[in-house]
Amino acid sequence: MVRKRMNFEELEKIDSKKMFKTYDMWPDMAKESYKQEFSKPEFKDIDHIVFAGMGGSGTIGDVFSSILSNNDIHTSVVKGYLLPKTVDKNTLVVVTSVSGNTQEPLIVLKNSQNSKAKFVAFSSGGLVKEYALKNKINYQEIKMEHSPRASFPKYIFSILRTLESVIHVKKSDVLNTISEMEMLRKNIFSNNLNEDNIALNLAKWITGIPVIYYPWGLQSAAIRFKNSLQENSKLHVIAEDVIEACHNGIVSWEKDSNMQPILIQGYDDYFKTKERWRILKEFFDLKQIEYKEVFSVKGNIISKIINLIYLFDYTSIYHSVISGIDPSPVSAIDFIKERLSE
Repeated sequence: MVRKRMNFEELEKIDSKKMFKTYDMWPDMAKESYKQEFSKPEFKDIDHIVFAGMGGSGTIGDVFSSILSNNDIHTSVVKGYLLPKTVDKNTLVVVTSVSGNTQEPLIVLKNSQNSKAKFVAFSSGGLVKEYALKNKINYQEIKMEHSPRASFPKYIFSILRTLESVIHVKKSDVLNTISEMEMLRKNIFSNNLNEDNIALNLAKWITGIPVIYYPWGLQSAAIRFKNSLQENSKLHVIAEDVIEACHNGIVSWEKDSNMQPILIQGYDDYFKTKERWRILKEFFDLKQIEYKEVFSVKGNIISKIINLIYLFDYTSIYHSVISGIDPSPVSAIDFIKERLSE
């Protein structure tokens, strides 16, 4: 059972590696990263971008895929070892491994020797750096802050800056995103563990297994929320597209369970999606199933996604602490990696 109260002393004690302090600095990390003067490789005639990465690094590809969904450029996300067969000379493969030693993106990077595509790699060092420099692949080193998942804004805004020739996002949209992060921080950061903290309130509400519903455009934020609750809170979580769930997953609510629906809604969702939200809430009300609604900020897609991720990541940290769980260790992941390295 999740405990309902948390103070700063408890947060410091249970969060042994002080992950929350890194999150307190997220808007500053974003601003500093976007101001950095990186070496900017020129890529011409790119019509397809593949983002390769796993875990916290994989989130980066999910987010860029969402951001570029209304763009003329085609995007793919690879969470595994192999590139799609559609990769050709007009493809840019963006390989990200915050640790620099993740097996899957490293193998993708090594595929560069047999590919006509252009490659660029980002990491904090490690084997990715070693391979990229040895084989003269475009490479940018970005320092890791605490852990791959906590380094998210540093990598997102550094990659935006480095690849601005192919990832076309308005500067005003980026600056607006950072400004929204700064405003959100005042409510959700560790110096405000009060009743008006929306991340803490959501964390307290979650006492069962969350079922996260999302519209297609906010999928990356929902999947990140799922991943963060799993890694930080060590919690089972389900995430479903709201439209698709109305054709299958909705039926499971006919059976009693400890599942808790969380409805992630865009401020300006498509009108048919808004209709679906209305009907879904009506269904939950009829079934007397309690649910939580979370709304994105107004404005551009990058601001909506990144600020939702900021809110949800804090929620996962607070949930772990009020559950008496240290958010930093991921021993199950360490077990898998150790076996893979044998």
